[in-house]
Amino acid sequence: MAIDKDAIREHIRGIIKAIGDDPDREGLRETPDRVARMYEEVFDGMNYTNDEIADMFAKYFEMPESDCKEMVFVKDIEVFSYCEHHMALMYDMKVSVAYIPKDKVLGLSKIARIADMVAKRLQLQERIGTDIAYIMKKVTGSEDVAVIIEGCHSCMTARGIKNRSSKTITTTFSGQFLEDAALQNRLMLLCK
Repeated sequence: MAIDKDAIREHIRGIIKAIGDDPDREGLRETPDRVARMYEEVFDGMNYTNDEIADMFAKYFEMPESDCKEMVFVKDIEVFSYCEHHMALMYDMKVSVAYIPKDKVLGLSKIARIADMVAKRLQLQERIGTDIAYIMKKVTGSEDVAVIIEGCHSCMTARGIKNRSSKTITTTFSGQFLEDAALQNRLMLLCK
């Protein structure tokens, strides 16, 4: 599904009018086009299913099974997303991904690219973790995947309660990360 920039331009003009401003005044004339171009960029992940993202970033290196016993952990991948409830920015989001390889390791930059592409959707923080874990399992062939996300939400910091210091932490654990408390504790210590 391609982003419909013409429809976005039209609706942004309508929103500008609805909030009481003139979309034809200096300063706002090009805003509908700027927003349409921005949405095309920040919602790029809407164009792909999780399976398509997995296919895009399935760049891995074969490893003997005897070498694949320890976790691979990428910490503090910075992503931005938009809350599907308010279309508000979820920002200062840091995604940490761990997995235990099965005969192959994924290129490290691919893990960051997966997290970035999943975040480029109207999302919930909880679903971002679930989507990343699904893609990681598919790409690596390993059921042993963990995703930890810490983020701020402007729907809490800039409106409503206006609590600027709150952070939301979500976890998605599968395989050994779900079943082995010692492994889970080790991972959580690495996240600090």
